[in-house]
Amino acid sequence: MPIEHVVVLMLENRSFDTMMGKLRDGTPGFDGLSGAEANTWHPPSGPARTMPVWNDPGMTALTATIPDPDPGELFTDIRMQTEGLFLDSPMDGFVDNYMRQKPAAKAYDPRAPMHYFTPGQVPVLSALGTAFGISDAWFASAPCQTWPNRFFVHCGTAGGYVNNAPEHLPFGMKTVFNLLAEAGRDWRIYFHDFPQSATLSRLWPDAPTRFARYPQFLADVANDALPAYSFIEPRYFTDIVTGDLPNDQHPPHNVAYGEQLIAVTYNALRARPSWDRTLFIVTYDEHGGCYDHVTPPAATPPGGPSPDGFGFDRFGVRVPVAFLSPYVPPASILRAPGAVPFDHTSIIATLRELFALGPLTARDGAAPSLLPFLTAQPANPGPASIGIPPIPPPSPEILTAAKALPANALQSSLGVAAAHLPTQGADPVAHAARLASAPIPVQSGIAATAEFVAAHVKAFLGEL
Repeated sequence: MPIEHVVVLMLENRSFDTMMGKLRDGTPGFDGLSGAEANTWHPPSGPARTMPVWNDPGMTALTATIPDPDPGELFTDIRMQTEGLFLDSPMDGFVDNYMRQKPAAKAYDPRAPMHYFTPGQVPVLSALGTAFGISDAWFASAPCQTWPNRFFVHCGTAGGYVNNAPEHLPFGMKTVFNLLAEAGRDWRIYFHDFPQSATLSRLWPDAPTRFARYPQFLADVANDALPAYSFIEPRYFTDIVTGDLPNDQHPPHNVAYGEQLIAVTYNALRARPSWDRTLFIVTYDEHGGCYDHVTPPAATPPGGPSPDGFGFDRFGVRVPVAFLSPYVPPASILRAPGAVPFDHTSIIATLRELFALGPLTARDGAAPSLLPFLTAQPANPGPASIGIPPIPPPSPEILTAAKALPANALQSSLGVAAAHLPTQGADPVAHAARLASAPIPVQSGIAATAEFVAAHVKAFLGEL
């Protein structure tokens, strides 16, 4: 297989049905939304109500942020969502769980987690998924939050932890980046404001050369200098200097900014001769409490400790994924042929097969690779470019309001992670040992957290 570059962009907290459930309407066998799917809501008083899936037509700024407030995504939340309020009704607990979240500044609408976007509302993801391929059977690696699922794409395990917090920093699991380095293959993590992957202490020694900001990705593409494996992280915070809003698509962040990120990344890759040797994967870490109708199946446990009492023997909820490459036939729907479906560790399995690497855990050892589904020759170059959705710049009032919001659970956890990063030049082993016995406090407001994170990332990369 002549693929030399694998690029992965992992966005945040959207289910398959939310983003792609209507993408292939009428395609035989496509496991999307029929429109008849629903959840039962059991209000504290009054009779139970049926809440069907729905779409808000058009694409206003409010539509693009549904659901708002953010749904629950703790391990216990996801159990209720996938098993029902009484743990006896698969995939029937999304509304009940949403309406039982702690009070927020905005009222909870029981319809919110059942909302889906049409292809015209997310045109970049939809057009590219149609021009190349998607999977309607790609699951989050675990029924857990962001951090555990991002650890699975890097390590084939979450170290036994089911939630972002309490943070057990630093995380010392071996990563696919380490395997690549051992095999003499280059890699780089590109990020906007904070690389969540920097919580993995085995990546610390080479931080200045291995972590780079997103503009460097665009420069590396333009200079035909991409490594064998590139992992891209979106913007998680409102940029307090430029005013750029988050593009991670984490509810209630506006999905249009993530659409822009996908388009810019694709257009950069597509414009270079190396496109004929590239596989670009766009996916999401977990479903974030957004509705999906498919029950997650059993999974191969990764092994190792289980400090939270869960053996990681079942997958999380389906998430969107698009496979963009000249080696992917147009309008493909990729599904693993056996009993083991695709999950995030299929990315590790693909890298292992492509670059002759060994497994990290039993989970990625059992995961199906993507290579058997690709053509032998680059026969589908795809569109020469994709239109970048125009978004009016946020008003000063919107920026002021965004900066005044409290940090969400992910942003707070990233603030804690930033506090634990070593300053460039510090001994990473000694730093890790110190953190194990003396956790560092962090700011809590979103503006303060963003500023705090920015300073610690600069120290981590030696940019000060």
